[in-house]
Amino acid sequence: MNLLKGLFRSRDKPQNRVGSAFSFLFGGTSSGKTVNERTAMQATAVYACVRILAEAIAGLPLHVYRYRSDGGKEKIPFHPLYYLLHDEPNPEMTSFVFRETLMSHLLLWGNAYAQIVRNGRGQAIALYPLLPNKMEVSRASNGELVYTYYRDTDESGLNPKGGYVTLRKDDVLHIPGLGFDGLIGYSPIAMAKNAIGMSLATEEYGAAFFANGANPGGVLEHPGVIKDIQRVKDSWNSAYQGTAKAHKIAVLEEGMKFQAIGIPPEQAQFLETRKFQINEIARIFRVPPHMVGDLEKSSFSNIEQQSLEFVKYTLDPWVVRWEQSLQQSLILPSEKTSVFIKFNLDGLLRGDYQSRMNGYAIGRQNGWMSANDIRELEDMNRIPAEEGGDLYLVNGNMTKLADAGAFAKTEGGQ
Repeated sequence: MNLLKGLFRSRDKPQNRVGSAFSFLFGGTSSGKTVNERTAMQATAVYACVRILAEAIAGLPLHVYRYRSDGGKEKIPFHPLYYLLHDEPNPEMTSFVFRETLMSHLLLWGNAYAQIVRNGRGQAIALYPLLPNKMEVSRASNGELVYTYYRDTDESGLNPKGGYVTLRKDDVLHIPGLGFDGLIGYSPIAMAKNAIGMSLATEEYGAAFFANGANPGGVLEHPGVIKDIQRVKDSWNSAYQGTAKAHKIAVLEEGMKFQAIGIPPEQAQFLETRKFQINEIARIFRVPPHMVGDLEKSSFSNIEQQSLEFVKYTLDPWVVRWEQSLQQSLILPSEKTSVFIKFNLDGLLRGDYQSRMNGYAIGRQNGWMSANDIRELEDMNRIPAEEGGDLYLVNGNMTKLADAGAFAKTEGGQ
């Protein structure tokens, strides 16, 4: 076991690479558009997907629990981490804003970092987000992970050496995304930069097309020789180029003719390309198209099922990634066997009102749900115990199979 641990720690430092190039430094794409984690947000589909997932994770109830001796669990609101995660991770942010920020970093850069401020007993008392593009993960001489964070001049003053801060692993909450070494996540934007670049290129093409009065380019033909070509070109553009000058009547002199060249948008399948890129980007983030405004293949009968699949196949893996990272970094070693952190997805998994009521009725009639269990799920006040709110009931016409057999023998004996 020690040998395996030693081999693991003796490897090169964690890398965030795509092929042989750093994903953060090479944003060139086949479409000619530069794509990085910031420019990608200019694509409406990327912005929508990041916002949907970040707000979903930020809005989920997050609690700290403790295992009970009877095998159950209970919330422990008095635990120091409870207020930190549920309400305010630091004096400047709410829990929603903190989780939304880290989740957006995770979706764009593939990694989310936060500095952990601890008290003398080692308990976390504050969490502050750190920008992933300023963080470098390496290894110390003993093989332990080391996080080096760069602070610009606004943060560290004019001293360049003061701009680098080294943090131990215990001082950093690191939530890595999908990666090849299990330590550093890869940027989804770098992995899919060509798809996002094409979306940006088609949007820019459409903007330029309509800025030109929705007319394609063309050629001015002159029967003779033009002495000052640039002057004629500038004169034409100043008179007829732009949306404000669209549909103006052109006056051509000296036998000059205008011949349109360029491909009309419908022939270039401009609208189809833009629609396909929306689905392509939604596929990157595993977001159902109807959630980013594409309702072409959605209907009243399947949209609820798509929403449930979004929770199960899209949100749930992110939730598990968050929970295990929080557990690893924030729970003290002495508490790891008894205390855990968990998101609550029940609200998102609930169906429509009628389906919920039918499910509650089945649970109530078969004895595994009480009235208060149901009321808590519906965010209603509890019924006092003395009024029967905690009673578990079963139908009177149900009996154990062994008793039914005994009854049959008794009847037969008579």
